[in-house]
Amino acid sequence: MSDETKVTQEYGAEQIQVLEGLEAVRKRPGMYIGSTSSTGLHHLVYEIVDNSIDEALAGYCKHITVTINPGNSITVTDDGRGIPVDIQAQTGKPALEVVFTVLHAGGKFGGGGYKVSGGLHGVGASVVNALSEWLTVRVHKNGLIHEMKFSRGHITQEMKIVGKTQRTGTEVTFQPDPEMFDTLEYEYEILHERMREEAFLNAGLSITITDDRDDEKQISETMCYEGGIREFAVWCNRHKNPIHEEVIYMAGTKGDASAEVAVQYNDGYQDFMLSFANDVRTPEGGMHETGFKTALTRVLNNYGMKNGIIKGDDKVSGDDCREGITAIISVKLTDAQFEGQTKAKLGNAYIRTLVDQIVSDQLATFFEEHPQIAKLILEKAMMANRAREAARKARESIRRKTGLESGQMPDKLQDCNERDPSLCEIYIVEGDSAAGSAIQGRDSRFQAILAMWGKMLNVEKARADKIYGNDKLYPLIVALGAGIGDEFDIEKLRYHKVIIMSDADVDGAHIRTLLLTFFFRYMRPLIEHGYVYSAVPPLYKLKRGKTERVAYSDEQRDQVSAEMRGDSGAKVDISRFKGLGEMDPHELWETTMDPETRTLRRITLEDARRADEIFTILMGEQVEPRKEWIERNAKYAINIDI
Repeated sequence: MSDETKVTQEYGAEQIQVLEGLEAVRKRPGMYIGSTSSTGLHHLVYEIVDNSIDEALAGYCKHITVTINPGNSITVTDDGRGIPVDIQAQTGKPALEVVFTVLHAGGKFGGGGYKVSGGLHGVGASVVNALSEWLTVRVHKNGLIHEMKFSRGHITQEMKIVGKTQRTGTEVTFQPDPEMFDTLEYEYEILHERMREEAFLNAGLSITITDDRDDEKQISETMCYEGGIREFAVWCNRHKNPIHEEVIYMAGTKGDASAEVAVQYNDGYQDFMLSFANDVRTPEGGMHETGFKTALTRVLNNYGMKNGIIKGDDKVSGDDCREGITAIISVKLTDAQFEGQTKAKLGNAYIRTLVDQIVSDQLATFFEEHPQIAKLILEKAMMANRAREAARKARESIRRKTGLESGQMPDKLQDCNERDPSLCEIYIVEGDSAAGSAIQGRDSRFQAILAMWGKMLNVEKARADKIYGNDKLYPLIVALGAGIGDEFDIEKLRYHKVIIMSDADVDGAHIRTLLLTFFFRYMRPLIEHGYVYSAVPPLYKLKRGKTERVAYSDEQRDQVSAEMRGDSGAKVDISRFKGLGEMDPHELWETTMDPETRTLRRITLEDARRADEIFTILMGEQVEPRKEWIERNAKYAINIDI
């Protein structure tokens, strides 16, 4: 470093900032809830609900309610023991106050409050408090109602008794702080899905989710599943065709740790595994998933060889064994070691041994008692093995035919000049017309364009060997350069922004869903690393004289129109864009491709999962789920004739 570029400011004690109390949370909210986007907003609810779930795990809570109130405040109530209200010895303050104002305070650190807990770090209630414009907690305990109020982590009302009660439990109502979050709008379906998961994972626990924001129509559902994760597996396969009706259920304990696994195969080609530790979903898996996968592969191979179905060295791989599987893995343990506050991966090594042992013993027994089911599953795995070999041959054949090894790019790709992947982006554009405008309007230094045309392959119903030979998908695979499936290598990816740019209509949504499903199934690391985006093209063009503006929603159209009319009430011509292809290159650049002005939506795994489920419904073989979905969503179809 040259003398000119050195920082000359002294680094002394005055540069060290000490954040008191909950200030650290407000300073760096992402460290505690992941982000300040919609994901973080919903995470606030999960943190409070997790505390109620802990009461259920301890055997004291039977019913939890979650209500979205008018104005997007949230109320969570339970019928557990109620947060302690007596004086906490270390601080000399009421325990209720400590729980809501001190980080890492709670009954989850060996004090005998809880044996197992999802709220591992003891920060849930205090973090929600810190990030709320206001929060009110009421505790029903010992025949009295104790109440405290807060604002942005600070006490606005000391704990006081406000009434008498015949029940026990805790009620928390909070309003997320607009200073902290990008959006304050809760999505009922996101919360509904999470609460349904919790109900499945805690057999017999009743959870009610209610949306009270609409004066005319309240939405509410109470969920209780006595069958627990058995019913969860059946629910996950509800739009698929199971190859065996009976769910394979395995469970066991060792010391304070317990594990349960539910498995049901369908006739599809994808695996669907959900794993949880202390009711917290672990999207990146961990030791419990590793133990399950290892045992499943070993048991299937041992059964096949013992019964003469597998001969010689024709063993099936782990991927083969998991083709078409739906598996729910739920473990409970006292000292759960998660990676990060958002708890994406479980790290306890001993839980791998426990799950491995349970599955090894109980699955082998199940196969002996149900030879027909065992044979169906094993035959499916062996067929997957043969298809994998066919895919390898197809891959090698195509490499020879297309000169892939020499780096030859597809004809439909207009590449960029930059070679640093972190600076490059590729637009996947629907149709030659839109691609033509995009090519003319782009910045060729760092923007590549790949035209897609015609109907894409339904990857839900195809194995990898069919995908390599598909004339729609293969150019995309070659252009990205990272392979697919188990061969996918993120280090070889040629662009760190993969942008789906399709029309803002039904066909465009279909294209996006097909591509998302393909990425989700065969290039999942793309989504996990945050490299997949959806472009947001404008819906309307507004013109008054020589002044032109665009709008990206109906609300923005009305707002812009009012601004352009002004006090004079001049006429504003409003037209809806028919598609990307009708935009001039400069229009496409200014509205959808210019990094300074465009809007991109980053696709997350949750987006992909939702798209995948919708795709299964709309493109699958079952008619009834498709009919139900269309009837339920028909009311949202507006402007279809414009």
